[in-house]
Amino acid sequence: MISPWRASLPELSHWSERWFAQRNRWLASRGFQRWASGFPLTRWIARRRARAVFDIVAGFVYSQVLQACVQLDLFEVLADGPQAFAALAQRFGLTDDAARRLLAAAVSLQLVEARPGDRYGLGVLGAPLVGNRGITAMVTHHAALYADLRDPLALLRGSANSAALAGYWPYAEAESSGQSRAVAPNQVAAYSALMSASQPLVADEILDAYPLARHRCLLDIGGGEGNFLAAAAARAPKLQLMLFDLPAVAERARLSLAAQGLGSRAQITGGDFLNDALPRGADIASLVRVVHDHDDREALALLRAARAALPDDGVLLLAEPMSDTPGAEPMGDAYFGFYLLAMGRGRPRRADELIELLRQAGFERARLLPNRMPLQTRVMLAHCRKP
Repeated sequence: MISPWRASLPELSHWSERWFAQRNRWLASRGFQRWASGFPLTRWIARRRARAVFDIVAGFVYSQVLQACVQLDLFEVLADGPQAFAALAQRFGLTDDAARRLLAAAVSLQLVEARPGDRYGLGVLGAPLVGNRGITAMVTHHAALYADLRDPLALLRGSANSAALAGYWPYAEAESSGQSRAVAPNQVAAYSALMSASQPLVADEILDAYPLARHRCLLDIGGGEGNFLAAAAARAPKLQLMLFDLPAVAERARLSLAAQGLGSRAQITGGDFLNDALPRGADIASLVRVVHDHDDREALALLRAARAALPDDGVLLLAEPMSDTPGAEPMGDAYFGFYLLAMGRGRPRRADELIELLRQAGFERARLLPNRMPLQTRVMLAHCRKP
């Protein structure tokens, strides 16, 4: 028997569609817009939405203002205290008009604050960038992304002339051709350095969400230069460390971890995780910003390789920005959706999509762990399913 509630769903859908259609007619009406912007009870909503639309239109310009500030090291200069306008213009080699234009733009974006005596200091959004190599490296790196996004329809249709970001990430073509092992050290240097610089942004989020001291050995798959392993080692002094990445990347990790005094605790293995078996011996494995770089077939193969490397009581930590993150939807669906499109492979996934991939790969009881800044990364824990 069909319940009265279920029987009413088509009717509810009909009325909801009529409501959305009417709402959109109102929002598109110039007369309604003028009324809403003048009526006291709706004025704040109208202004907020108008600002949101304009921010979308002007977003690229805002990002270029930030790019200019980063290239000039403006935030590092102001970290020593407010500086006089004349001194800043001279230091940056800009005319007074150009310097005034840049600083006014930075003030409007809260990157910089105007201070008495024609001086400028750090703003509330500029202060967190001081000494933050992860963010400033990403800002600089975005020049390649913007080149690829110059014609977004061409990118969507697969006919874009620019492949700047894909060239920055040498793994994709090598993996698809089965030549990952042949990637040279000079080809991985730029991307590995970028990932290392941005790793502190997410390492604390992961380690706060899931303490590793309860485990014996951690295998970091696609671990880059070993920054996450180093952060884990500091939190769990008895934890043994394993890292797997392309041979050229693994060698960089070996040198980095040895320089930090972790060489005796770390086993570094070079290989191709889509074609080579992962090393065994760890009771926990981590995939930090790795799965979303791959399409579903490769992602599933990677998760199955992780399951094969773990014991039956092992666990997997998966951390990356995810689609549909409450309060950070544009980060997952807009930013990473197009970033990975320009990269040439991969996509952001919802938590339920990742849980399904984990189930197919031999994991169970996958769940999200709460963390402070899900905009940067979300953290998922999954247990190995016993045969």
